[in-house]
Amino acid sequence: MNSRSDYDVAIIGAGLAGLAAGIRVAHFGKRVCIFERHNAPGGLNSFYSLEGRKFDVGLHAVTNYVRPGVKGTALGRLLRQLRLEREQLALCEQKQSRVAFGPRGEQALRFTNEFAVFESEVARLFPAEIDGFRRLAEVIRGTGLAPETGVASARTVFRRYIRDPLLEDMLLCPLMFYGSASEHDMDFGQAALLFQAIFLEGLARPFEGVRPILRLLLEKYRAAGGERRMKCGVRRIVARGGRAAALILDSGEEITANEILSTIGGPETAALIDPPAAAAAGAPPPPAGVIAYVETMAIFKCQPAEFGWGEDTIVFFNDSARFTYEQPAQPVDVRSGVICLPNNYSYPPGQQLPEGLFRVTSLAPYAYWANLPEAAYREEKARWFAAVQASARRFFPPVADAALAAATVATDMYTPRTVERFTGRRNGAIYGSPEKALSGTTPLANLHLAGTDQGLLGIVGAMLSGIMMANQHVLQKGSG
Repeated sequence: MNSRSDYDVAIIGAGLAGLAAGIRVAHFGKRVCIFERHNAPGGLNSFYSLEGRKFDVGLHAVTNYVRPGVKGTALGRLLRQLRLEREQLALCEQKQSRVAFGPRGEQALRFTNEFAVFESEVARLFPAEIDGFRRLAEVIRGTGLAPETGVASARTVFRRYIRDPLLEDMLLCPLMFYGSASEHDMDFGQAALLFQAIFLEGLARPFEGVRPILRLLLEKYRAAGGERRMKCGVRRIVARGGRAAALILDSGEEITANEILSTIGGPETAALIDPPAAAAAGAPPPPAGVIAYVETMAIFKCQPAEFGWGEDTIVFFNDSARFTYEQPAQPVDVRSGVICLPNNYSYPPGQQLPEGLFRVTSLAPYAYWANLPEAAYREEKARWFAAVQASARRFFPPVADAALAAATVATDMYTPRTVERFTGRRNGAIYGSPEKALSGTTPLANLHLAGTDQGLLGIVGAMLSGIMMANQHVLQKGSG
């Protein structure tokens, strides 16, 4: 496809938000180009190859899953706006998941894609709290897709309905691990979105993980006439007269566009604006996030079910008296985390993943991992890989070390340093800045944010963010 130097819309970043925004504006005849510094699409929800295997990055589950026929949902809106059929996503439901607290998960709340199951689990473990829990769920149901943020902390609102600190922590643990950019607490609007996405709706996954979603979006974008330039990052955003006058690419080429959507994060976008004073016009740029993770992956030559690990899809765990969500002082906080077993979705008959996969995510400080010399970095990865996996195994039926070692055919681990290198996210902060911009506006009138720092979360949320910002800032303006 011939490349231009002037577009109706330029999009920075080929992640899910950028691709969805591109599809949306291309459907309406806009001349649009997506600029991506890396050689693979997907951004925070991409994949990579290692020794012939493909690994998802980011995707544990597609949240906001609902079954066919359910009206008024985030997934339904996404499908309509991108002109997709739900069969094209080929989503397979979770079997069951758990929130497991205690040294070996002695106190656990099971949940599925039927909210009544989770409700009954709360009633079983916390009989005195069930009425308050139901009132809280009704409040969250009423917040809709774009709740107001900055009004109150999630803990403050939850405590109006929930008195037991253990239940409060058990409810917030999944929400924080799947989307909070703040330490200790989170914005209630963000918590409401995630509660809807995880508990009121549900979890699912395509059999092949994130790759078919990316293929589908790329096909739709190409078919709609969109242009995409890979390994072609934006180095500067030239500000003039309160607008983004041009984009300067890594190659030095200058691009102009009527409207620009940036999906690379609020602080990261502000850092591109030249002169820098224009980025802070009226308000300082949003701060970079500090919440970062390591993720370890063990690959087995057998299905996890052969170890007795065949029922749980996702396990959110915490072994301490209170759940602590913060940038840890130690290299990895193994007290809590998220375990994902991609084998344990309800795939169609006759389909199963060829190998077993045991993924564990734990909090980790960016500064420690970023500043290690290369040799020490490799040594620490090996050390903490073992510690993270051992911590997670406590929440499953025991398997002898020798048996597990004999079944393990490969391992891998990524750190906050990896995330920053391949996504450009400052501090390796997957959930971006703690300050979100729901309107998507920036100090420049024609430069807008979409994606994580606009405020919507998860696979579906990222795509909806791109769609909503494209609708609001491009299509409703009628630019071009």
